[in-house]
Amino acid sequence: MAEIDVDHLPYITLVPYNGTGATGGDSRVDDLNIWYQSGDIAFMIISTALVLLMIPGVGFFYSGLARRKSALSLIWLSVMATAITTFQWFFWGYSLTFSHSAGPYIGDFSNFGFKDVLAAPSVGSSHIPDLLFAVYQGMFSAITVALACGAVAERGRMLPCVIFMFVWSTVVYDPIACWTWNTSGWSNKMGGLDFAGGTPVHIASGAAALAYSMMLGKRRGHGTHELNYRPHNVTHIVIGTVFLWVGWFGFNAGSALAANMRAVMAAVVTNLAACVGGITWCFLDYRLERKWSTVGFCSGVVAGLVAITPGSGFVPAWSAVIYGVLGAGFANYATKLKFLLRIDDALDIFAVHGIGGLVGNVLTAFFAADYVAALDHVTVIKGGWVNQNWMQLPIQLADSFSGGCYSFVGTCLILFVMNLIPGLHLRATEEAEILGIDDAEIGEFAYDYVELTREVLNDVDGETGSMFSSADQGHLNREYQSPVGREKNGISIMDQQRMYGGGQSQLPPHAQ
Repeated sequence: MAEIDVDHLPYITLVPYNGTGATGGDSRVDDLNIWYQSGDIAFMIISTALVLLMIPGVGFFYSGLARRKSALSLIWLSVMATAITTFQWFFWGYSLTFSHSAGPYIGDFSNFGFKDVLAAPSVGSSHIPDLLFAVYQGMFSAITVALACGAVAERGRMLPCVIFMFVWSTVVYDPIACWTWNTSGWSNKMGGLDFAGGTPVHIASGAAALAYSMMLGKRRGHGTHELNYRPHNVTHIVIGTVFLWVGWFGFNAGSALAANMRAVMAAVVTNLAACVGGITWCFLDYRLERKWSTVGFCSGVVAGLVAITPGSGFVPAWSAVIYGVLGAGFANYATKLKFLLRIDDALDIFAVHGIGGLVGNVLTAFFAADYVAALDHVTVIKGGWVNQNWMQLPIQLADSFSGGCYSFVGTCLILFVMNLIPGLHLRATEEAEILGIDDAEIGEFAYDYVELTREVLNDVDGETGSMFSSADQGHLNREYQSPVGREKNGISIMDQQRMYGGGQSQLPPHAQ
């Protein structure tokens, strides 16, 4: 060891940041990498990619829960949310949320268009630069919008929803994220504990989804046998859950903003809460149906992940079991709220994310431990009830209800104004709803069922033409060719063929 020349080893010696300007220095003269550990930089880039992976996961999860004829629209909305919100974040969202000169409720325009966002230490942590923190937090904004926009399922128009994405992220998400995570924010200063987004992400998106569902109105056939509530593709739900589960490691562990022991603890409790949540929801459904529901397990996994999010960097490993049980349990029972409120929350976004986020915030007041937060050797908190800090509960409740109420009221106002603007009416026409949002709004399909149905019906017409009178055959053709006739009065194409053909349908199950 004495013979090793440490001055010529292939690594950069870390030095304390010396405050050289808003951008961290002149890269043409100075080495701006010396302020940061390369391991922290690598970890945060990977975490950013993992959070991005969650967004198509949301799309697949939502599309599997919806009906077949509107499945692609929900995937489209999720990936479009990434594009719209990323631009908004670059344009002014990051500045309004994390500018160094922010106020207690919202930031300013000092970083408009990522101005001066480069190598200076970020607001979130001195371990990573502004630019990396900006791109990482931009993914949080994108997934929050994607979660909320699932509320348009099966009856909302695409264009108004895209406009809503930009406006809502500016008016609603940015202020909530600012007061929660910016060191100047009122909740942050008050001592609110929200590690990865219990209020800005989950409560805000859940309340927004409830408001959007209320403003849109119920789906056609809601409350009757005409509307099939069964998820159309459980495989999509499982795929979406896996994407979310894996991505949540970047979501929670990445919120430590460095590769350290606190990130490790966040990863441990995240996975444990997800597992316990899945088991809990599955057993709750089994007691009613006597079936081991795959959809129930996946819903429980997501509910457990939602619940542990605000506490993941504050609580010990054993508490994750309680988060999983109570997060999934309360979210499961909260799915009944939409019937009491008479609101058609088609994908139970409010129950899973709104109520799940609230449960997570409250449990953090009980189980936050000072020694867990100190695992990064930087963060100092009073802890929760396990540290005899009894005031943490009212602080958590104040933050939760402030975020939820602000999101709900703000969403209602945005949608009310938008609906008055010509061309931005929120609801699709009845004909478009019957036809399916995929066909009416996108012109493409998650499956080839439309084209396949046309081919099969043409074959059936040719093979069984002798079975029909000319009047019957003309009636069948007119019914199918009419958009409304494709699902007239709630009767599917398959059922129409059974009616007119007088026998067993020749359509394969996936073409229904």
